[in-house]
Amino acid sequence: MRCEICGEIIKDDEPIKIKIDGSIMDVCTNCTKFGKVQKTIPTPKVVIKKSQTANINKKTNKNINLKKSNSIANDEPKDELVEEYNIIIKNKREFQGLSRDELSSKINEKASVIARVESGKMIPDIKLARKFEKALKITLIEAIGKFDLKESLKADDIKPTLGDIVKIKK
Repeated sequence: MRCEICGEIIKDDEPIKIKIDGSIMDVCTNCTKFGKVQKTIPTPKVVIKKSQTANINKKTNKNINLKKSNSIANDEPKDELVEEYNIIIKNKREFQGLSRDELSSKINEKASVIARVESGKMIPDIKLARKFEKALKITLIEAIGKFDLKESLKADDIKPTLGDIVKIKK
């Protein structure tokens, strides 16, 4: 079995289960520092009588139908803000010789919003980022391409890990 974070082969028979932001992951001993170690809790067995199965099937069918009607085709965002957006905005504004007040009147936002974005205390939403792009003639939003998981894996029989998919900043 491989660690779900770093991808190293776990030598022990039992991987260590940790909780990271609500997700339980099987990891090696080196990666336990990224989350809280979980104790294994035996799952209780549920006994269902035949008369209860008809009621359960009706309820689950209703829930499935609700989920289908409320679901969105693709929950993944298609656009993403570039990493050092605040530095790009500040440098371009200063390069053009604009004050925060002048830029705020151009994009119809408060000067305090611009100050918070430039300091990195506020992450602009896509709409605000588009305003900055138009006013300063910069690129802040990049399209996210599709990720080919098979291409990133080294062998077909190995399951992907978090390390295969995510770029970890060091």
